[in-house]
Parts: sequence; C-alpha cells; structure tokens
Amino acid sequence: MNFWWVNHKQTFRQEFYGKYIWSPKRKRNDQINPFYETMREVTPGDIVFSFADGAIQGFGLARTHCYTSPRPDEFGHIGQAWNEVGWRVDIGFQKFADPIRPTQHIQAIGPTLPERYSPIRPDGHGNQGVYLAEVPRPMALVVAQLASPELLGIIQGIQFSETAEVPLPELRGIVEWEERECRRISEDDQLRDTEKQALIKARRGQGLFRQNVAHVEQFCRVTRVDRPEHLIASHIKPWRESDNRERLFEGNGLLLTPTIDHLFDRGFISFENNGQLLISPVAHEDSMKKMGIMTDRVINVGGFAEPQRDSSPHAAPLPPRRRTIVPLHLNKLLGLRHCLKGALAVSEKLLLKCI
Repeated sequence: MNFWWVNHKQTFRQEFYGKYIWSPKRKRNDQINPFYETMREVTPGDIVFSFADGAIQGFGLARTHCYTSPRPDEFGHIGQAWNEVGWRVDIGFQKFADPIRPTQHIQAIGPTLPERYSPIRPDGHGNQGVYLAEVPRPMALVVAQLASPELLGIIQGIQFSETAEVPLPELRGIVEWEERECRRISEDDQLRDTEKQALIKARRGQGLFRQNVAHVEQFCRVTRVDRPEHLIASHIKPWRESDNRERLFEGNGLLLTPTIDHLFDRGFISFENNGQLLISPVAHEDSMKKMGIMTDRVINVGGFAEPQRDSSPHAAPLPPRRRTIVPLHLNKLLGLRHCLKGALAVSEKLLLKCI
C-alpha cells in the first residue's frame, strides 16, 4: 500500500464527489510534469488524501490503475487550460467528519514531510504546482491519527469495515468514452453503413480491422499462439484515441492472446521497436508469471515493421519521438517514472527521453 496526496482546490467538488482524480498527461508546452507522472504509479488499494481549501477533506482507496481518459466535461471553463486527454484514477473518496488543517497541526505533521516533492510547505500551506504527490507512511499515520480511527485501522492492517475492500476496476471513464465515440460514428452522415459497422467492430478487434492486421501479423508475439480463434486484434494506438483511418489501419494493430491483450491495453506491458518487452513496475509480479510473462529475464518478441512503429496511415510519418513501439503506446505504460523491473530495467532518464 502506498500513500498519495492530491491538491485539487480547483476541481475538488467534481473529483471528490465524482470519485476520481484526473490530470493532463503533460504540460501545455509538452513538457513532463512529475506531478502528473505520479498518476501512473497509483495501484488499486493505495490511499489518496484529498486536500482543498487549506484542509485535508477526506481520503479514498484507489479502485483502478490510471487510464487514459478525456478531460471531464464537468470541469467546464476550469479545464480549458488543460489538454483534452489525460490520466484518470477512480478513487472511493469519503469525507472526514472534521477536515484537518495542516497549519493547525504542523508540529505533528511537519517532521514527517517528504524531503522532496512535498505536497505542502513547512508552514502547512499547499505547495503550488503540486497535483499528486507520494507521501511517506509516517505522514499518513499522523493524518489518520488526527482524522479517523477507521483510516488508521486500514493503514495498520485492521479492516474495520468494507471501506477497506477494493472493488474490481470497471474503468468507467474508458467505457463512457468509447460509447460516445460509437454514437458519434453512428450519427456521422458522411459514413456509409458498411463503414460505420467496420469502425464499430474494430473497437473489439473484429471485422475489417482484424483482417487487415492478419496481413502483417500471424501470431501472438508473446505466447506464439497462431490459431485465429485464440487471437484478438489489438490496437497499438487505442481505438478511442484514433481517427477513423487509424482504427482500421493494419499497422496500428497486433494479434494477441486475451491475457496479453489485457496487459497491453491496460498499460502493464509495452514493446521497444527492436522487440524487447517492457514491463510496468506496478504490474503484480506473481500474476505476470502465471500469465506467462517471466519478469526475471529479457524477453524479445522480434522487431516491428515501420508502419507499426509509426502506427499511422497518413502519408507523412509521425515524428520519431522515441524508439519504442508506437509513439502513443509507451505513453500508456504504468509507473514510467520508476525503472522497470529486474533484467528489463531501463533508466528513468532513458524512458523520459523516449517519450
């Protein structure tokens, strides 16, 4: 269990009562923001403290890993300064009976502040520019002692109620996004019915998209399974983020078995252009092994063709911003801020350089 602190005065009402947190993936100038990158490291079951209007308003258990999601409509004019697509984590927030003001308890909280990237200043006021920051366990314990015996019990491993249970992630934001895209396709008068059907089927890796991908891929790169009935056509650049041409483009897909498709789609694995498998540090190691992914060795699945590396059907190729497969899939790899596991370790400096 890790502990996080979100400063969200501007969007507190929308996020707290909507039970999620959302951030852009990058700054407007395309620079990396370390307090957006932390979204990729949240794991289901982690505790997130909510800070707004100078007080810790409550806490929640993370229900999902982060996933790509459009900027919430409910942000209204507040969100106009942020990019339209960002990271979302679903959080089961609940209010403290009495919000905790760090300025009034700084003698207790102050000694536990992290030395680097603290969400609040030594005087107890919020640290401007910090969205989501990790906080140490001693700090979480102090806050819990001040605020809630139930939370203190959860941190200490004593489950007082069902609050401590973590439901299976539904990724509601992704479902809503994809359903909205399906409606947009269905209502597009510029598309023929056959085109609409092909685009909507492509969402599930079926129909024309699957046929197209089968022209360039014959088996699952990881498991080597080659029976068509066991393979899913998986988009490299996610269907929901693609334009209509990319949704059917053969270079934007891989044939994968269901468990590998799940890992790839959720950002637990990705690939370098030379075929080396990348594993997210937030992936559950024992589960990965049970799904056939050995985390203690280098795995290479074979190099990728140029169209797959660019993942674009457009005449002008996408700029070669990084050497990993698709300039748009490594951006999904969870926990990118840390080095990857074991023999697959790649330095943070190299990974950030790749994006």
